Amino acid sequence: MPTIGVLGVQGDVREHLAALAAVGVQAIRVRRPEEVERIDGLVIPGGESTVMDKLVRAFGLYEPLRAALAAGLPAYGSCAGMIMLADRIADGTADQQTLGGFDILVRRNAFGRQVDSFETDLRIRELGPEPVRAVFIRAPWVQEWGSKVEVMAAVERDGTAYPVAIRQGSLLATSFHPEVTGDHRFHSYFAAMVRAA
Repeated sequence: MPTIGVLGVQGDVREHLAALAAVGVQAIRVRRPEEVERIDGLVIPGGESTVMDKLVRAFGLYEPLRAALAAGLPAYGSCAGMIMLADRIADGTADQQTLGGFDILVRRNAFGRQVDSFETDLRIRELGPEPVRAVFIRAPWVQEWGSKVEVMAAVERDGTAYPVAIRQGSLLATSFHPEVTGDHRFHSYFAAMVRAA
């Protein structure tokens, strides 16, 4: 049984741990560098990407996580997790760093502030015929993406379709929060990616 770590420095860690347990994988909270060596996959939860970045560096996790991702560790990022896995941020703070891996330019809070949070149904072929209820909370979107990035779902704004669910090799990311809906298909899909790796 694979062990999937949930980056436990900030954000909706408990919800991801519960969703992973529900799909039958062992899930542990990752807060220390030595815990990175114990995992077969990593989930980076939603939260506040600037705070998460500072805490990842303060906990000594930045280098071990970057190295593990570069070596092919499967990872899934939701909301702020998508930002943490992006190679480039459109409007990050001056000192903001990411763990990188995805050949994307991501825009923080692209859909607006907390009051602009919304839900919508998305059709995601990889997850079957039933639509996915997507909850967007101060969510990012993908502004630019490279040829290796597979767009699984997009949301239209002002005539432009912005990717909100993407995959690139062993990396998966969503702008929205599947961990809060009780629909565990994304976690199941990611667990299958980890098993395949």
